[in-house]
Amino acid sequence: MAHAGGAHADLGMRLLPPGASDSARSHSLTHTVSLAMSESAKQAKESENAAEKYSAMSASKKGEANVAELCAFPPMTSHKPVKKQIQFADDKQEFSKFPTKAGCRSLSRSISQSSTDSYTSAASYTDSSDDETSPRDKIQVNSKGTSDFCVRNIKQAEFGRREIEIAEQEMSALISLRKRAQGERPLSGAKIVGCTHITAQTAVLIETLVALGAQCRWAACNIYSTQNEVAAALSDAGVAVFAWKGETEDDFWWCIDRCISMQGWQPNMILDDGGDLTHWVYKKYPGIFKKIRGIVEESVTGVHRLYQLSKVGKLCVPAMNVNDSVTKQKFDNLYCCRESILDGLKRTTDVMFGGKQVVVCGYGEVGKGCCAALKALGAIVYVTETDPICALQACMDGFRVVKLSEVIRLVDVVITCTGNKNVVTRDQLDRMKNGCIVCNMGHSNTEIDVASLRTPELTWERVRSQVDHVIWPDGKRVVLLAEGRLLNLSCSTVPTFVLSITATTQALALIELYNAPEGRYKQDVYLLPKKMDEYVASLHLPTFEAHLTELTDEQAKYLGLNKNGPFKPNFYRY
Repeated sequence: MAHAGGAHADLGMRLLPPGASDSARSHSLTHTVSLAMSESAKQAKESENAAEKYSAMSASKKGEANVAELCAFPPMTSHKPVKKQIQFADDKQEFSKFPTKAGCRSLSRSISQSSTDSYTSAASYTDSSDDETSPRDKIQVNSKGTSDFCVRNIKQAEFGRREIEIAEQEMSALISLRKRAQGERPLSGAKIVGCTHITAQTAVLIETLVALGAQCRWAACNIYSTQNEVAAALSDAGVAVFAWKGETEDDFWWCIDRCISMQGWQPNMILDDGGDLTHWVYKKYPGIFKKIRGIVEESVTGVHRLYQLSKVGKLCVPAMNVNDSVTKQKFDNLYCCRESILDGLKRTTDVMFGGKQVVVCGYGEVGKGCCAALKALGAIVYVTETDPICALQACMDGFRVVKLSEVIRLVDVVITCTGNKNVVTRDQLDRMKNGCIVCNMGHSNTEIDVASLRTPELTWERVRSQVDHVIWPDGKRVVLLAEGRLLNLSCSTVPTFVLSITATTQALALIELYNAPEGRYKQDVYLLPKKMDEYVASLHLPTFEAHLTELTDEQAKYLGLNKNGPFKPNFYRY
């Protein structure tokens, strides 16, 4: 149990009130010293007494949240089969009608893939099941006397505020941007409607946008990832938030619609993660969509949808592709995944990876990070690739490039990170060895054919939070993590510092699109200007006490560069 306590130490401090955490630690230390100083007979008796005391304590605090319960064993929920993603380019496929409030409130899947690509990280203080009453049926008022929001419990605002303050400490660059631009208020008059994960880190971004002059209304891009206490803190501060952990499909679209359909308030900017908000405005509010001044999208899925719209000539506003900016690609995709892949795997499986055979499907930035982390632990890593350039990179980095069918019977772990669909099929799942771990690090939940596993002959057994054993008739078990959704957001947390880089990039993209003179950006999808990418990086250098070397006039002239940048051409590959 000492190992379990250690594994959840960081998480526990976030989940429990400070007093409870200190008490638990103090009790554990006293008990350990007592065991070390006692004889064997006395040990047994003291252990029994400790167990009785702990049992009594647990009974008296039945209503309190326990770290292990919150992190490892949340209430079981039922799931419906995943529905197909809506494609922009297919005019024959009709968008679903706006769901009514009378719809079923069971925890069904959202028809949007991006809205169900992950559960919440274990860092949320509250669970969606702590109150069975739907927030839509409650009348809540914040400390300002307003009720233009819908969250699980507005009374959790104080705790959520502490979460946001902790996140601010690791997001110094975004705070620096807030202080530098607050006097100018470059977003004054901007009415931003957003649909992202609602976490403490995102809250820092939202409050930065407000400090820069914007009015914001926000919904969650994922039905499981909202931190209820953070949503409450934002609502209490005056931001119109419509989100809670454990939304139904009906709730998901209702929340998005409430952000848009406010009487007397019309958005002119969109910040999206996955494309659901953009799609909803495009389909349900075409008049509003045409008046939008700019869209900022940060996900692979959302960017793909924007390019689909642009290809068929239906994107009538300029959009910024933040996902493919250098700072997002390298730091969020490569360095972040290099750390979070191990965090997610260790928390869920407790597996030792030294000597294990692992296949990573895809050697893009995410795949590179995953492979580097697993190799460092002594794992034998294979790579699958369709791109010959990425495949050659994998070979030069010391990985064997194979077809999945060549190693599927041998490997202990299968990790997908391609952004594609049906990367791991039912036939390949059938051929896996007993105990094989299967997980996804790509953005959408389409890479592993999980739907094919929901058949009568297979048994699903939930063994812990986000961990299912899928059992074949012959007794073989495959360990499926997060039901094929994004592993690092589902089973662990993402480093706050990395989210600071992404959030700063999003804020600058919004400022650029909102203040750009007419004609600079046409009705198309653009990459973040190189100068802004460099500025985002420069804001984060002070964290490491890094000092840049300045070019002399002679050196700048020799290279044909401006002394202040940009220092690389747009075609440069970092």
